[in-house]
Amino acid sequence: MSQQKFQGRVAVVTGGNSGIGRAAAVMFAREGAKVVVAARRKAEGTETVSSIVAQGGEAIFVATDVAELDQVEAMVDTTMDAFGRLDYAFNNAGMVGDGFVPIPDGDPSNWERVIRVNLTGVWGCMKFQIPRMLETGGGAIVNMASVSGLRGGRIGAPYIASKHGVIGLTKSAAAEFADRGIRVNVVCPTVITTPIVEENLFPDKQLTADLLARHPLGRFGTPDDVAEAVIWLCSDAASYLTGLSLPIDGGRLSI
Repeated sequence: MSQQKFQGRVAVVTGGNSGIGRAAAVMFAREGAKVVVAARRKAEGTETVSSIVAQGGEAIFVATDVAELDQVEAMVDTTMDAFGRLDYAFNNAGMVGDGFVPIPDGDPSNWERVIRVNLTGVWGCMKFQIPRMLETGGGAIVNMASVSGLRGGRIGAPYIASKHGVIGLTKSAAAEFADRGIRVNVVCPTVITTPIVEENLFPDKQLTADLLARHPLGRFGTPDDVAEAVIWLCSDAASYLTGLSLPIDGGRLSI
């Protein structure tokens, strides 16, 4: 495994057990970082670690529900105990929820859970990550939003609101810590071919075709498309970027 951009550095990836998170964790390791894979599902998280180790990298799994602040704090403490530093974080863990219904029909418990995971979870991660990054002079954080954070929608208010919130939270954190060596950016993907999307969207051929027609590049994104952007945003090549909301959308927002 080649060691390039991130040799001697440490990265945390939440939701690193599958899809975009797994792709990012593997790419961090390929660039030399030691990786902490944080997720709820141990079996899949361990698979990510095994993939990294099989390619000559170093990684550990830490069971973490980002909706539980004590678990987030413990995960960051474990990172420091294992590797002694924290340089990069991809706060990717999130959920769609069951809220794709009109607002009057929404379940309050669904609203609260989606906000707690998608928005409060990102806030909690940064709350505990940033002090550790400051100990070694700074770092880079990439948060996960969505194209839904850059536009509205006829249904899906909890999810859409949570992703708008992540973008605002990212901008605030970027401004707050820009002069202390920490850059904070956010990626905003479109439809990405993760296992969840493949299971829930692709069986509906008409819906899939309608959504695909909204992407000028003629395809949906892949986990690697997003992971490559995350790696770049953490690298020195993006050293003058902070507070950026980066659409990874196949041109969807251009039409």
